[in-house]
Amino acid sequence: MLDIGAHTSIAGGVHNAVEEQLEYGGTCGQIFTHSPQVWQDPDIGDEEAERFREVAAEGDVGPWVIHSSYLVNLCTPKPDLREKSVDSMQKEVDAAAKLSIPYVNVHLGAHTGAGVEDGLDNAASALEALDVPDGVTVLVESDAGSGTKLGASFAELASVLERCDLELDVCLDTAHLFAAGYDLSTPAGVDETFAEFDDDVGLEHLACVHLNDSKHACGTNKDEHAHVGEGEIGEAGMRAFVNHDAVEDVPFVLETPTENGRSYEWNIKRVRELYES
Repeated sequence: MLDIGAHTSIAGGVHNAVEEQLEYGGTCGQIFTHSPQVWQDPDIGDEEAERFREVAAEGDVGPWVIHSSYLVNLCTPKPDLREKSVDSMQKEVDAAAKLSIPYVNVHLGAHTGAGVEDGLDNAASALEALDVPDGVTVLVESDAGSGTKLGASFAELASVLERCDLELDVCLDTAHLFAAGYDLSTPAGVDETFAEFDDDVGLEHLACVHLNDSKHACGTNKDEHAHVGEGEIGEAGMRAFVNHDAVEDVPFVLETPTENGRSYEWNIKRVRELYES
């Protein structure tokens, strides 16, 4: 059973994200609890949270993911930025519990000169500082790998999971994987990528996929998403990915662009076509 949805808006109330999802034909989804470009706390009242839970249950839409702020940097060596990042993440996992959302997704961030090993240590210890409520899991997202950002390799993702006492899982982003050098454009490449992930991290830790095509070539470290099957990964690669046994029970969340007359609705239909073919 394919579980596919998109990142939707909470404008006007978090329940509106569910209504928008239903308009697209989605069965799961992702939200920001606030603008991801600023330091801001989630502002979700009890009644609003209850309405979200009710509308999601009535529409049978889930699981949901909260995507953390883009400002969060778990790898940073700077004490003030670390404190802000941990505080922001704590509020996100608390919001997830309030909304009965099982996942909070986060990028590891950049070590900004501290070095890979210290950056990974920083990320693991920052995550350990969280008091994660029961029923909520933090997902570490794979990165495209530009600059000093960490999490582009499976080895780095595995290292954080190993160093951290907190129970963590992983969200793989197909566009990020491709940009980081994992060639998903062929069935053989998809097989090899999943085999390597299983060896390094373990498929049991794969909890979610951000399903995006890429506007740039494999290994360029350029993070720009394309419509499913219309980018450099292409139709053959996307078909092989969504039909692979490794993701049989894993929810797909789209972060594809709205351009050329195509929106999330078009991409959800496209994924279903590839899944059924």
